[in-house]
Amino acid sequence: MPGVSARRLSHEERRQLAVNLTRVVTLYRSILDAYIIEFFTDNLWGTLPCSWQEALDGLNPPQLATLLLGMPREGEVARYRSVWPLTLLALKSTAYALAFTRTPGFQTPSEFLENPSQSSRLTAPFRKHVRPKKQHEIRRLGEGHLSRFMSLGLGLMVKSIEGDQRLVERAQRLDQELLQTLEKEEKRNPKVVQTGPRHPPHHVVRWVDPMTLCEELLLPLETSPQSRARLLLTGLHACGDLSVALLRHFCCCPEVVALASVGCCYMKLSDPGGYPLSQWVAGLPGYELPYRLREGACHALEEYAERLQKAGPSLRTHCYRAALETVIRCAQPELRRPGVQGIPRVHELKIEEYVQRGLQRVGLDPHLPLNVAALRAHQAQENRVVAFFSLALLLAPLVETLILLDRLLYLQEQGFHAELLPIFSPELSPRNLVLVATKGPLGEAFSLLETEDN
Repeated sequence: MPGVSARRLSHEERRQLAVNLTRVVTLYRSILDAYIIEFFTDNLWGTLPCSWQEALDGLNPPQLATLLLGMPREGEVARYRSVWPLTLLALKSTAYALAFTRTPGFQTPSEFLENPSQSSRLTAPFRKHVRPKKQHEIRRLGEGHLSRFMSLGLGLMVKSIEGDQRLVERAQRLDQELLQTLEKEEKRNPKVVQTGPRHPPHHVVRWVDPMTLCEELLLPLETSPQSRARLLLTGLHACGDLSVALLRHFCCCPEVVALASVGCCYMKLSDPGGYPLSQWVAGLPGYELPYRLREGACHALEEYAERLQKAGPSLRTHCYRAALETVIRCAQPELRRPGVQGIPRVHELKIEEYVQRGLQRVGLDPHLPLNVAALRAHQAQENRVVAFFSLALLLAPLVETLILLDRLLYLQEQGFHAELLPIFSPELSPRNLVLVATKGPLGEAFSLLETEDN
């Protein structure tokens, strides 16, 4: 997906981008703030301009991927069956033009050309227990897997902070398992495996408060009498406020000289406190990003476009859930958007069967009399549901861009140089934008990050 590169923007251009983003988000807030499960109860289709309805109505999922999301199949040429209204074309162009580009400086990761499940850039011991997505991430950026690779694979002194004791204990078991495997390989072939002492990550059980400094985080593992400690803070998909905590530690602590952070779970940001961080964004009209907008920014645009191209039966899930919401509201009007535990194999169920199972999961009588004709009428609008959700996904990267741009501007307001660029393949890792900052020149760091084979 095309977009704007943060690296090519001056400080003033970044500020102007924030202005443009807040204006566009305000203009299309009704789409971004909508819950797709309320498609029927809130008549979401009727909230769109009539000309948009005419253009989108009847488009099948592959056409939505190609024409609306701009993600055609390889070699496919986009062909419009009708003339789209200028307002819809403007929305599409604006979404492309203002979002940070998510396309890295490489196409299909070469590490998976031979085997889609095994990165050729990691040896077998470091691939064990690690899904392909994580294999790609830790090799590009180098969560316990990241710290394990940095310490035992790169020979760095690493401290890993985790709030869940159970996860720490599991990470320590995996550390020891990897150590034993590496020792065995070293005995078999000492020339291939790195020799010398190996230090597993130093794990600390600790919750990090985003508003206060964590002294444990800043204590070095070893000190040199000749020089003070120099620390790199790294967060691979640091959830919610943890990304904010990393930024504040970087700004406030002289021991921290560099930062590499990939954020996620924007809906878990504190409000206020987690966004906005910069004075510039906080002073703009329309800067507010409520929960629904931040949650939408966490969706996987490329993955959904691929699902659209395949036009599989799993796409009907949103339609079924929206139909269930109409039954829930009739049975218990005060119950709105309740969580429905995953219903397996939805695509194999009739819509009335899904509704019955859904009612049971929210504590309602699954044997309530159902208007099957009304449910089937909802099911007939499946493509409209998919089209509306695709519109929201088209706009969602603008929200992520505003959140990350706010962090860039915050670091610049504190007097630091910071950059942002796509580092992972978005098909493998949707949250693929890394924020890098140093208390010195950034050129060397970025030349390393922008090449695939670093």
